[in-house]
Amino acid sequence: MSFQEKKLPADAPIADKALNWVDARFPVTSTWKAHLSEYYAPKNFNFWYAFGSLALLVLVIQIVTGIFLVMHYKPDATLAFASVEYIMRDVPWGWLVRYMHSTGASAFFIVVYLHMVRGLLYGSYRKPRELVWLFGVGIFLCLMGEAFMGYLLPWGQMSYWGAQVIVNLFGAIPFIGPDLSLWIRGDYVVSDATLNRFFSFHVIAIPLVLIGLVVAHIIALHEVGSNNPDGIEIKDNVDAQGVPLDGIPFHPYYTVHDIMAVAVFLIVFSAVVFFGPEMGGYFLEYNNFIPADSLKTPPHIAPVWYFTPYYSILRAVTADFMIWLIAGIFAYAALIWFKTGLSHKIKFAVVIIAVLISVAMGIFPSVANLLNLNVTFPKFLAGFDAKFFGVVMMGVSVMILAGLPWLDHSKVKSMRYRPSWHKYIYILFGIAFVFLGYFGVQPPSAVGNIISKVCTFIYFGFFLLMPWWSAAGTFKQVPDRVTYHPH
Repeated sequence: MSFQEKKLPADAPIADKALNWVDARFPVTSTWKAHLSEYYAPKNFNFWYAFGSLALLVLVIQIVTGIFLVMHYKPDATLAFASVEYIMRDVPWGWLVRYMHSTGASAFFIVVYLHMVRGLLYGSYRKPRELVWLFGVGIFLCLMGEAFMGYLLPWGQMSYWGAQVIVNLFGAIPFIGPDLSLWIRGDYVVSDATLNRFFSFHVIAIPLVLIGLVVAHIIALHEVGSNNPDGIEIKDNVDAQGVPLDGIPFHPYYTVHDIMAVAVFLIVFSAVVFFGPEMGGYFLEYNNFIPADSLKTPPHIAPVWYFTPYYSILRAVTADFMIWLIAGIFAYAALIWFKTGLSHKIKFAVVIIAVLISVAMGIFPSVANLLNLNVTFPKFLAGFDAKFFGVVMMGVSVMILAGLPWLDHSKVKSMRYRPSWHKYIYILFGIAFVFLGYFGVQPPSAVGNIISKVCTFIYFGFFLLMPWWSAAGTFKQVPDRVTYHPH
């Protein structure tokens, strides 16, 4: 196709002529139509659907405030803490930029967690949105990496020792662990080399990947269309022009809807920034206002609140907990054997995998300890230590989210039309997740450890048993058209 510009009248406004010139060379108008003015979203969106836009807003806040912080920050172990104090005390409005960035980190995870809750409630990960969900999980992983790398940069006590603990966890990986930890740190301890590489990842590498995933997430979403509280595909009911009967243009209807959500969010965000940026030590720990000291360990080291559910799972996996994990693995293998229609080859493979994992977990020493037998096993039967499997379970607890589109076998997408008892499973999962987060912040205790172990089983049981419980019960009839009540 040859290059063409739309012919406009000679007396057309100069703005129209400029836009026409740009449109012939760059798809401004067509992009606006495809993703805003002619992107038809379901007309029954509720407040849960504002968190995607809020996440985009917080991303912009973090990038903009981060740019201003980098102008004054020194990625040097001897100067980093002092440069943060300089930003707080001497840079005009530096305290505001720093608090917006630190509060924005927690706000980002709050908004993203709520965005994921909406996906769980309304089945937004189900066909045809599997790739949208996978991009979202990738965004979540990037956020975790970005937050972890950025947490070290203030070079306070909790920053330093938190990074020391987390990086040392990689040392539990068999064979490659010590070398991997050394490569991540760039030194034998967390030092200036660690600070420099974390700074480069936090400022350049991870944000580039994150922005790319966000763009891919939005493009994939607009290709298949948005889900809605009823879980009905609005593209199945269209008029003669192909416009969904139950859809309305995203702009101006949902841009106004989201502006209202943005206004409420900014009021709450501003209140936190101005009146409680530390949020009682959850957003900014008090130990992080003390310069990093490699010779003085804080009495209690814990990650920031948004990591604590997974950190609690890590701490729950102890030597005495391994026998229960092994029992759970064999019980799950038995469930697959007796309650699925898989071929016998696949079932045998599952049993063999369960046996191998149990041996790696140290089933023989665990049983010997349970029976108080003093037996020495060969190295290949002794299994790996609990610390390694704690790291594994911590990683799997995040990665298992990517399997949701294939674990959920429900006949319907939305919680509205599932059996009423399904909501209690979601509530139980939510309570377990909150408890894991709470006890991950607290110092280790006997009661907290027991509750964390129970909640770890509930957390993994929610996902691993989903193929069975999600398909059980009597489902309600899903209407042909979305239910919408104008207000």
